[in-house]
Amino acid sequence: MITNNQMYPNTAILLSLMSMQNNILSRRDFLKLSALGLAGLAFRPFSNLSLLTDFPKSERLARVATTQMELKSAPDENSATLRMVYEDTIVPVLQEVVGHKLGRINQRWVNTGEGYLWSPELQPVRNNPNPPVAVFPIASAGGMWLEITIPYIDLVQENPPARSPRFSYRAGLGQSLRYYYSQVVWADQIKVESGQTWYRVQDRYGSYGDIFWAPAEAFRPLTVDEITPIRPEAENKSIRVNIAYQTLSCFEGNTEVYFARVSTGALFDAWGNQVDIWSTPIGEHPIWRKLFALDLSGGGALDGWDLPAVGWVSLFVGSGVAIHSTYWHNNYGEPSSRGCVNCSPEDAKWIFRWTQPVVSYEPGDLTVSVPGGTIVKVVEK
Repeated sequence: MITNNQMYPNTAILLSLMSMQNNILSRRDFLKLSALGLAGLAFRPFSNLSLLTDFPKSERLARVATTQMELKSAPDENSATLRMVYEDTIVPVLQEVVGHKLGRINQRWVNTGEGYLWSPELQPVRNNPNPPVAVFPIASAGGMWLEITIPYIDLVQENPPARSPRFSYRAGLGQSLRYYYSQVVWADQIKVESGQTWYRVQDRYGSYGDIFWAPAEAFRPLTVDEITPIRPEAENKSIRVNIAYQTLSCFEGNTEVYFARVSTGALFDAWGNQVDIWSTPIGEHPIWRKLFALDLSGGGALDGWDLPAVGWVSLFVGSGVAIHSTYWHNNYGEPSSRGCVNCSPEDAKWIFRWTQPVVSYEPGDLTVSVPGGTIVKVVEK
């Protein structure tokens, strides 16, 4: 069953109104009512917060990662539209099938049990809550790195108003401020109130200054063991990114040891115009900085973007081009980034651990001078 029953706090009001209106509620009205729920949070931030959302019961889930999608009767864009589903709706994934999407490389669709959704606009997620911790695993670090392991978690801001472009935009629309599955954040405080454990979380690097509290169950503390280097003794490591095929290969000498589908710089803007300003730079580039997580942002007033808490960042061009994790799409195999090499969270983490330089848990950030770390070779074909 597709649900977005708890997309926003105070959902009882929303659901009651939806029932009275025969389940027809405009997006604008939905956001207005959401704002009423958020207004109440300002006065009772902890006591009035719906904690973990009751997500669909399925081992595999997906989050709608775009403004809205058409739920289709078949895996074909020309099939009947059953209804619209909106951003952050969580759907069960029964299976992935090959269908039809005109003009696109990716032809994968997800069977939700009620209908079909085009897979590249869905973030694959799982719902794996965690037992809270009472103290930081490494006391000397003064905090801990966390990974979100549920589809999303609503945040309570300690220092409103929101500062980052993304969070301020959502706040302006009356939408909940959220972290999403696989994002990586830093926690520097733990508190317990009425039996509920909360972490104080934020972007440690590249932050606009937003600080939040969130229920501890949404986060899994990262361990030192899971970020240890992979085969650090191997010589002549290199990465090859193929623009034509949208692939990434890791080599030790002439032996390919890892392969992934990726998404490099977009070829068209939001209006369908061909552009080259987002091209991933061709050539050989050494990795010069690596971070456990970074707030990535750029662009101008009309085409700007802001992506908090992007995990496993390996920068290889001075302008800010990096290999990194992705939580805002599933469009690997097609160019769709702003110049970076978008990877799945699992692929980005493996690459981060395998490449040079090696980054320690504390501080989770390292910059190296020339000649730099592992070479990234970007080729056209």
